Amino acid sequence: MSSSEIVYRIVKSVKCPCYDPGDEFTLSGNALLLELEDEKTFITTTMVKPPSDRKTCRIFVSDLTRALIDHESIDRIPSDEIKCSGCSGVIQAVPRPDPHTVAVPAGERGHNIDVIAGMLSKFSIFQSLNRQNLRNVVSFLKLKKYPKGAIILKKGAPAQNLFIILSGTADVLDDEGVSLSTLKKGDVFGEMSLITGEPVAATIRVVAPATVIFITGPDFRQVLNKFPSVQMYLARLLAQRLARSNLVRAEEIASGMVGQLSELPPPELVQILNSNQKTGKLVLTLPQGKAELVFRDGDLIKARYGKMNGKKAFYAILNEKDGRFKFQNKLSKAEKKAKVIGPFLELLMDGVRKTDEANYAIAEKPGQALL
Repeated sequence: MSSSEIVYRIVKSVKCPCYDPGDEFTLSGNALLLELEDEKTFITTTMVKPPSDRKTCRIFVSDLTRALIDHESIDRIPSDEIKCSGCSGVIQAVPRPDPHTVAVPAGERGHNIDVIAGMLSKFSIFQSLNRQNLRNVVSFLKLKKYPKGAIILKKGAPAQNLFIILSGTADVLDDEGVSLSTLKKGDVFGEMSLITGEPVAATIRVVAPATVIFITGPDFRQVLNKFPSVQMYLARLLAQRLARSNLVRAEEIASGMVGQLSELPPPELVQILNSNQKTGKLVLTLPQGKAELVFRDGDLIKARYGKMNGKKAFYAILNEKDGRFKFQNKLSKAEKKAKVIGPFLELLMDGVRKTDEANYAIAEKPGQALL
């Protein structure tokens, strides 16, 4: 949302009991109406500053406020005259050209952040954060509106943003355009691609006009680094989704299925094993030789790739695109007692960040910044 201001100057005054030609009003702030299913949330920081030496006319102040509410932000208000809608007098005001952009006072900006932070606290992904943490998250958010039929994400596109639906609905489509599920208020999507570094796995198409807030890839990583509780939420969310959509695939892998990494990339493959708490050995044939990942109840306890071991081997395996794999559900006695290498989601995110950092350096899509 814009944080500039606009100055209106009176150019005509006929029998107005309050103002004369040349008097000026400053209009600043933002106004945003969010329609969240059956409820409406109106966020506004509108401020009108009338001439200090004049009596204040509430009718004309309301007219100026209405202009901002109708257009949501200062930079969208057309450069047209505004007429007073009340009393027996007539006044007209037009925007005064001003080469400078003036920031909204810090107090008003702070109020705006608090209002948006309160709105964020209603969404499950942010419910573990306190008010101060929510205020920090607000600075990363942008807002965008999509009409019916618009494509928010297209399958195969590079990872870019994490999205949260504020209002409206969108369908998750397969390759044939058949709806697999419907997303609604509060639903999160786009996070899998950001975590794994893989292209978008499904197309998201708007069914009913939707308003979304989104966090870009680089900002998303900052949020995860700052707030471990958000990491935990996403870990649970990913586990739930994988449990629903990959149950059959996971059972096949557990029984000794052989597959191609081109069809099931390493980040997604290990996520399946982790979220379904599998125990066994993942044997891979990769361009640089044999590799091995050992899991116990979904935790990674051993990683080997060529001469590399531990985290370094795991990170290198995540970066491979071609090769074959086979899962064997047997462990040695030593492997059954081995220590866990580290928290799985943290290992996965670190590995993707180390190997695919360049994939995140993508320009932001057009969107209206919340602040």
